Amino acid sequence: MKEKRINRQLLTMSKEYPQANFTWILTLLISLVFLLNSFSFRAGEIKPYVLALFGAYFITALLQLFIAWRIKRDILLYGDIQRGTRRLGYIQLFSLVTGNVFTAAFSLHLINERKTPEYTFAVYMALTQLFVIAISAFNVFKPYVTDSFPMAMLVLLLVLVFQVAVLIIVATTMREGQLPKWLGLIAIFTALTALTGNLFALLLGISLWMKVRSTESSRIAKWDATWGKITRNTMAVFGMFFIILMLAISVVSRYTFDYDLAVENDYANILQAPSLVYPFGTDNFGRDVFSRIIFGARISLLVGFASTVIPAVIGGCLGGIAGYYSNRTDNWIMRLLDVLYAIPGILLAIAIIAAFGANTVNLIIALSLGSIPTYARTMRANVLMVSNYDFVDSARALGASDFSIIFKQIIPNSLAPMIVKATLTIGGAVIATSSLSYLGLGVEPHIPEWGNILRVGSTYLESNSYLAIFPGLAIILLVLSFNFLGDGLRDALDPRLD
Repeated sequence: MKEKRINRQLLTMSKEYPQANFTWILTLLISLVFLLNSFSFRAGEIKPYVLALFGAYFITALLQLFIAWRIKRDILLYGDIQRGTRRLGYIQLFSLVTGNVFTAAFSLHLINERKTPEYTFAVYMALTQLFVIAISAFNVFKPYVTDSFPMAMLVLLLVLVFQVAVLIIVATTMREGQLPKWLGLIAIFTALTALTGNLFALLLGISLWMKVRSTESSRIAKWDATWGKITRNTMAVFGMFFIILMLAISVVSRYTFDYDLAVENDYANILQAPSLVYPFGTDNFGRDVFSRIIFGARISLLVGFASTVIPAVIGGCLGGIAGYYSNRTDNWIMRLLDVLYAIPGILLAIAIIAAFGANTVNLIIALSLGSIPTYARTMRANVLMVSNYDFVDSARALGASDFSIIFKQIIPNSLAPMIVKATLTIGGAVIATSSLSYLGLGVEPHIPEWGNILRVGSTYLESNSYLAIFPGLAIILLVLSFNFLGDGLRDALDPRLD
């Protein structure tokens, strides 16, 4: 009886069991979506490709349900997942053929018993590279491709082979607990593959280098503790995966996608339905919506990041000065920012763009100005708290200047809440970017940006709904990903949750 009670506690503590349940439920829901879209009620015909996807996802969901049952049985009977159950992960890996990243990621984690942050980085590094190649490969069906496409695809494939090899090396070395010195060289080459936009490779390279070369055990322990919390949060990792995937696609698309397909009018292919040639169809000018969404990710990420980093830096500096100095300085800075804070951010952005014109630079400036007061308030509150710590008094006693104390002692120790806030609010910046473009006040109308694409698609909701559905889903997924990552960072950086 006592053993059963202990095993039930192990079941509640298991990471694999809730992730297995989440994966099969989500896969089943996706399969139902494919089932509903496999039949065209207007034309009265069945779409065989969509129906085939339904079958593949439904079988995957059933296998995932079986794996979840096996995990539960193993933990309740034996207190641990048995080797036979873990081997089912190799079968589930075939779900990658259908693009099911959820079951693929789960199967890779099920196969390996020891789930270090390095192994998680390696798994998602390889998955990101694979999805970048798969998305880029759709250009093969187009009537023409960019000149750099063959060489770019060859380079991406070679990088994928190297990253899969690194994944195997990480799984083997971490399992054995040995970290050979030559792993430092692997870490350097892995970090260099991040030039494709795959930031998981950079994180893995940094982590391996620290483990092999660094002698500061406290720094390594802090790194492992922080990223261990984040990688244990399934939704935060999936959010991070989608963000990095969009970033990697934005970097690689310069060499694998033809920009003319996204901006040049093709009146012979107006309003084409989704197909292999045009995966998301074409708009009212014959432009490929798939290519427009790929190139639009670059603008959404650029404006989202820039309009978050700029106010975070300016507001952080102003908040740090206001929190450190006397009441007079604090009142002057904060009251001026209160005036700016009293103006709604979206109205301020509309006014700036209406006055100076609609382009990317003005959009970034317009969105940045309205966010400065909120970051200044956050930093000011953190500085007021950190200024009373002993290490600040020690710096003053040693004769350090106010500038040195603020920017070397106080602000670095107040960054954690700012990082969390920036991650949580960058999704709002993406929405604001798309909203202003939708209203015709963002980037230029001819430039592929998700708000511009959505504005065109909104006029064809009844006849060609896919023109609005695909850009709308892209915006929703990116915003949700930033929110999930922000929640994960908040939990990882909150000292009260240790």
